[in-house]
Amino acid sequence: MKNFKIFAALIIIASIFTSCNNFIDEMPKGVRVPTTLADYEALLRDEYSVNYLPCVQALYLINDRQPGDNTCRNVDNLNTANYMWKEDKDRAALNSSTEDVFDNGYGILGVVNTVLEYVPGSTEATQAEKDEVMAYAYAIRAFTLFQIVNFYADAYDPSTAASTPGVPLIYSGNLGSPWHQGTVKEVYDQILADFNKALELGVPEKSMTVIHPDRASVEAGLARVYLSMRDYDAALSHAQAALDHNSELFDWVEYYEEYKNRIEDPEDYNLISSPMAHLNVENYWFCSGQGNPNYPTRNIDIPVDRANRFEDGDCKLACSWKRYESSTDVYFRGMLNGYYNLAGITTPEVYLIKAECQARKGDIEGALATLDVVRKTRIHPDYYSPSVASDVAEAIDRIRLTKDNELLGSMIPFIDLKRYNAEGIHSRTLTKTFDGQTYTLSPSSHLWTMVFPANSINRPGNGVLTQNSK
Repeated sequence: MKNFKIFAALIIIASIFTSCNNFIDEMPKGVRVPTTLADYEALLRDEYSVNYLPCVQALYLINDRQPGDNTCRNVDNLNTANYMWKEDKDRAALNSSTEDVFDNGYGILGVVNTVLEYVPGSTEATQAEKDEVMAYAYAIRAFTLFQIVNFYADAYDPSTAASTPGVPLIYSGNLGSPWHQGTVKEVYDQILADFNKALELGVPEKSMTVIHPDRASVEAGLARVYLSMRDYDAALSHAQAALDHNSELFDWVEYYEEYKNRIEDPEDYNLISSPMAHLNVENYWFCSGQGNPNYPTRNIDIPVDRANRFEDGDCKLACSWKRYESSTDVYFRGMLNGYYNLAGITTPEVYLIKAECQARKGDIEGALATLDVVRKTRIHPDYYSPSVASDVAEAIDRIRLTKDNELLGSMIPFIDLKRYNAEGIHSRTLTKTFDGQTYTLSPSSHLWTMVFPANSINRPGNGVLTQNSK
């Protein structure tokens, strides 16, 4: 089975936008051809192929990730162009062959498309069992498409989404399958259709594993999508539906107290076991967004000014990062070792979606109460006080602060910034100081839309792909 899984993943990824001149058209001898439902479901369990979607360039652009020592001073590459907000750089040229969101994202879509195509004809299964596996696949495709379109295309704007170029839509895992570049609206329509199809097929209340989306994760995914579409009524409804299934939060204050002596020792850089792994109570659907999903890794380092945007007394910050001085830079070093659900979806995000929707609808008191449910599990009692806001804008600012900090390391803060910038009302100009010089990134900068890798443009397979940015 292991050989089949590896082969299948490779073939599927190659079939999307291959850089090879010739397609593989024969199955190698000795490789198992999938026929049973168990064969196809096994593809969804291959975490490296299906549950791994890093977003390094998004993290660099919003300065949520510290680049390597001296990198931005000496290296002219895509990382530096995004981190240093170099609008004059040709990012498409710098992104010549590979990019994690594109390669991993369309690799995931290739796998789930194969499942959706062939599960109906699979053997040794009831129809209900087939429906369950297909529900998982539809949900995973929806989650993945959402991140891809928000990375490579402009944010959803109800007035322009139907004419704004989006990302490739492909519905087959077969080699050489045709595809087309949908508009942003077309892609969002497909995302909603996939989530709703998962519900129609009866996605389980409790899935096989946390890497298989369940009913709560689909409701949470719909809340995320409708928030991006500025449909706050629908987002609120689905957020509440998700929380009705699972509203648990991890207590970072308690975790801090357990490791307090080590955390507060400025000389102790021994790693602490991360509580963010698969069995964390906050997980709806687990998908790795950094490190390697097959073995534990240290969480990312973050710049000093990023650490400074946390609230005083934030125990998640204290547990996760510690100030560190290298030979060339000062930054906050990652202090957790383990697995991280940064491309999936969790209860804190859904609480904060609910809070923003309440604020948008004028329920400031309710919004702050929802916000504080999360804050009480993060902010040490010595520092905690209830949130206050005099108007909707101030309430949204408070919610954004917590959400950006809570989801640091994921793509969501980047997606939210694009969303606010497109809306205009809550847009922000980002600023930072590097080597004594001040840099800015305006809400209208073309850098907010990432570039497709050059290979996907030059060798698009059975379709035509137009670059959305530069």
